[in-house]
Amino acid sequence: MALFSSAVFGLSGSFAKSLLETGWTPGAAVTARLTGAAIILAIPAVPALRGRWHQLKDNWLTILLFGLIGVAACQLFYFNAVERLSVGVALLLEYLAPVIIVLWLWAASRRRPKALTIAGTLLSLGGLVLVLDLTGAVTIDFVGVLWGIAAAVCLAIYFFITAKENDTLPPIVLASGGLLVGAAVMWLAAATGLLPMAFSTADTKLGPWVTPWWVSLGGLIVLATVLAYVSGIVAARALGSKVASFVSLTEVLFAVIWAWLLLGELPGPIQLLGGVLIVGGVVLVRIDELRGTGDPAAPVPAPLDHANDVEPVP
Repeated sequence: MALFSSAVFGLSGSFAKSLLETGWTPGAAVTARLTGAAIILAIPAVPALRGRWHQLKDNWLTILLFGLIGVAACQLFYFNAVERLSVGVALLLEYLAPVIIVLWLWAASRRRPKALTIAGTLLSLGGLVLVLDLTGAVTIDFVGVLWGIAAAVCLAIYFFITAKENDTLPPIVLASGGLLVGAAVMWLAAATGLLPMAFSTADTKLGPWVTPWWVSLGGLIVLATVLAYVSGIVAARALGSKVASFVSLTEVLFAVIWAWLLLGELPGPIQLLGGVLIVGGVVLVRIDELRGTGDPAAPVPAPLDHANDVEPVP
C-alpha cells in the first residue's frame, strides 16, 4: 500500500506538466487539483467526524496552516518548478526538506547533530550540486531552482505541522480540511488578481497517447491526490510513520520513471547521481532518527515521527 501511494503520488508532476504544456498556469492546475480532491475527500471525512464538529473548531489553526503552507504553497511552488525544470529535478529539490529540518533544528537548539545526521546532510548537499549540474553540461533554469527550494521549505514546515501528536483529529479530516483551505486560498488569490489563472481545453500528450484535457486533470485529482492520500494514510497506520516515511522515498524513483514514460524526460547521468546522493543523505538522516528514538539525551529530536500520518502532496 505504501509503494502504491508513492507510485501514484509520483504521477502528479507528469499529469501537471502535460496540462502546463497546453497553456494551463501552475495556479490553475493547483486550484483545480485541490478543489476536486477536497470535494471527493469530504465524502469520507464527514462520517469520520461522527458528529464531533467541535474537532474542527479545536484544531482550526492546524488545518489552516496545513492547507495554506503544506498544501497550497507547497504544490504551487512545486508546479512552478515543474514548469521550468524536469519533473525529476523539481522533485529532488523538494526532497531537500529533511536537510532543511536538520539545519533548522541545529540552529534553533545550538546542539550539533550526531555524525550520521551530519554525514547525511553533507551527502544531500553534495547531491544538490550534482543535480544543478553547475558545470553547465545541462542547462538549469535558476528561477525554477528557487521555486523547487521554496517547495522544500514549505514541505519542511509541513513536517513540523504534522509531526505534532494529535489524537483529536482523524487524518482523513485533516487531509480534506487542508485541501479545502488550500483550494479556498487559491480561488481567493485568483479573484484578487494576485495569481494568474489560465485554463485550456486543448488535448494533452501522455507518452504515445493524445488525450482530452480532462484525462490529465482527472488523473491529477483522483490518482495523484485522492488515492495517494487515502493509501498513504492506510499505509502509515499499518507500518508506522517512520517505516512509511522510508518507503515514501521511492516516490522520487516513481516520479522519474513516470516522467520518462509519459513525458520523455530523463535527468542526465550527473543529475541522476546527484539524486541518488540526495536520497541517500535523507536515508542516513532518518536512520539516525530511528537510532535516536527514545533517547532523551539525543541532540536532535525526531521531527518526523508522525509526519506521514498525512502524506505530503508534492
